Amino acid sequence: MRIAQPDSAVETVSATVDAFLKSPQILIGGQSSGAASGATYPVANPATGEVLAHVPSCDAADVDRAVKAAAAAFEGPWSKMLPVQRQALMLKLADLIEANGEELAQLETLNQGKSIMLSRLIEVQFSAEYFRYMAGAATKIEGTTLDVSIAIPPGMRYQAHTRKEPVGVVAAITPWNFPLNMASWKIAPALAAGCTVVLKPAEETPLTSIRLVELCREAGFPEGVVNVVTGMGETAGASLVAHPGVAKITFTGSTETGKLIGVQAMKDMKRVTLELGGKAPMIMFDDMDLDLLGAAAGIGVFFNTGQTCCAGTRIYAQKGIYEKALEVIANVSRSLAIGSGLNPMNQINPLVSAKHQSHVKACIARGIEDGAKPVINASAPHKGFFVAPELFTDVRQNMALMQDEVFGPVVTITPFEDPDEAVRLANDTRYGLGASIWTNDLNKVMRYVPKIQAGTVWVNSHNIPDQNMPFGGFKQSGIGREHGSRALENYLETKSVCIAYR
Repeated sequence: MRIAQPDSAVETVSATVDAFLKSPQILIGGQSSGAASGATYPVANPATGEVLAHVPSCDAADVDRAVKAAAAAFEGPWSKMLPVQRQALMLKLADLIEANGEELAQLETLNQGKSIMLSRLIEVQFSAEYFRYMAGAATKIEGTTLDVSIAIPPGMRYQAHTRKEPVGVVAAITPWNFPLNMASWKIAPALAAGCTVVLKPAEETPLTSIRLVELCREAGFPEGVVNVVTGMGETAGASLVAHPGVAKITFTGSTETGKLIGVQAMKDMKRVTLELGGKAPMIMFDDMDLDLLGAAAGIGVFFNTGQTCCAGTRIYAQKGIYEKALEVIANVSRSLAIGSGLNPMNQINPLVSAKHQSHVKACIARGIEDGAKPVINASAPHKGFFVAPELFTDVRQNMALMQDEVFGPVVTITPFEDPDEAVRLANDTRYGLGASIWTNDLNKVMRYVPKIQAGTVWVNSHNIPDQNMPFGGFKQSGIGREHGSRALENYLETKSVCIAYR
């Protein structure tokens, strides 16, 4: 394991980022402000542990103001806009995301910890592309005509059709692992559908969400169409979920929090989309291309320092290649440079917070206590929220390492002989978000893909999404799908219209 020096090749933070960090504000109804109470809370730089900025700590009063602003925009100027006008604003926003891309990328790396390379590619470029993708959908919302068989009263005829209409005010609650990109996943289809939004980012990583909503204002969206409130989940988040003016909740985060949100949504009969946790398996057959083992570890396991819900944290390798897979994945784990995300040479970056660092360390300690064998045993920098990658062998299926989400650079590898047993083990979890099969045998692909209980099954790749490919989970990994046409449907109601005539 190579530990990069703190000052080696670190990129310079721009003056615009420094200026933004002095006083980030929420935006409600197109106006920037602090919380009504004046309260703030600190957000940290994960690479150093030092306070990066202070942001407003919102409560129910701020949430109420934001929802009312969104409702007024929904009933007012936003509802009067033509689809092509919504499209034009979204395209302009995409251009602004790119134009301000370096500022956004640096903010993301400073606040979340990830590599500046990932911030530029995923947080900035993928977000701009997603707004463009969804902008095209704004002009393609359509209903259907229906042949109906209504026979009463005699002599009456009927014509029926469906309309797709925006659901209303959307509460968008986003996670800390991909803050800007996840905000885009939710805001873009909501705007394309004609909804308005109140965005509540994760308390740890609010900065790029604030900047994104500022760019919405700069793009010319009417006041109140997109609003952002920051603060704790227990106050700002809970108030937003329970607010009677919210028609739709879209949440990405932990399964435990998602369940609480789902219960509240059902109490109010609000529409809800939940993208939750995962414990993705990678099944490696002995006929796989062994040259892909390095990519499987790098992208499938350690991408974003393992802080991805589809991370391939459970590797099942057929006995014919088990030793080779163990060797390659161990060598990859040892070779990854660890350090600040501002150094683009570093591939393992800090975890998002001290709290999450403690969680991942506890998972590693629990695995050792349960009898799993750590292979790497590397050290990490003491300053900041770093955890070195770890690979475990001798892991039993009922161990916490195999059943609970770690969400860090931790992976297990287990040998198997019978393919059907490997699929059974892969499915032996409460989660079902992502999975992958590695083989050169098309017959195995066709036979086993239908048997895997996951929303996405990759073949000879892992952890690679696309804006046109539905994304979501089976079992306790969530409800609903994001991306593609399914994402737009999340924000539309279907209305049947039946016209009687003679």
